[in-house]
Amino acid sequence: MTRGKFITLEGIDGAGKSSHLDFLQALVRRRGHEARVMREPGGTPFGAMLRDVVLHHPTSALAEALVMFADRAAHVEAEIEPALASGAWVICDRFSDSTYAYQCGGRGLDRDVVEQLERLAHPGLQPDVTFLFDIDPATANERQQRRNVQADGFERRGLEYFVRVRNAYLERAREHASRIRLIDASGDLETVRARLERQFDQALA
Repeated sequence: MTRGKFITLEGIDGAGKSSHLDFLQALVRRRGHEARVMREPGGTPFGAMLRDVVLHHPTSALAEALVMFADRAAHVEAEIEPALASGAWVICDRFSDSTYAYQCGGRGLDRDVVEQLERLAHPGLQPDVTFLFDIDPATANERQQRRNVQADGFERRGLEYFVRVRNAYLERAREHASRIRLIDASGDLETVRARLERQFDQALA
C-alpha cells in the first residue's frame, strides 16, 4: 500500500483558507486519489472539547500550545496516521505551523518549546506540502467583519496581533520554502482557487 500525501492549509483568520477545502479535495480526487478533509483544533471528539476550551477560555501562550498539541497528538494517532497508512491523501485545515505562528509569533512563546512538543506529538510526521494563504491583516479583518458572526477569543485579539502572526507565517515560509507554498489570498474566490490549483500542480504533479 502506497502511503498517502499529507497536505495542510494555513493562514491568519480571515485569509479564507477553509473555503478552499472542498475544492482541494475535488482536485485530489480528480487525480485518482482518495481524499479526506480534517481540521485542527477539533479533529476528534476529544479534540472538539479542547477546541472549545482554547477558543473561548483565555490562558497563557504555553497553556494554549499544550492544549493544541494534546489535540494534535490525539488527531494524529486516531485519524491522520491511519488515513495516510491506508493510502488516502489527508487535507488538514491547520497543523503545527499554526502553533509557531499564533503562539510563538503572536504571543512570544519560545520556538524551542514548540519544537519539543512536535517531537512528542508527531515524531517524524510533517506535511508533504503546505498551502499558506497570505493576506494583509487589515483586509482579513474586513472580511471577518462582513461575516457578521460572533468572534472567538483568537479573532478578538486585534490587528497588531495578527500582523505578528502573519510575519511568523512568512518567516516559516522562508525557512521551509520547499514545503510551504505561498498563495496570494487577496481577490475573489475563483482567482484565489486558480492560484491554488497552479501551486497544487507544481507541488504534487
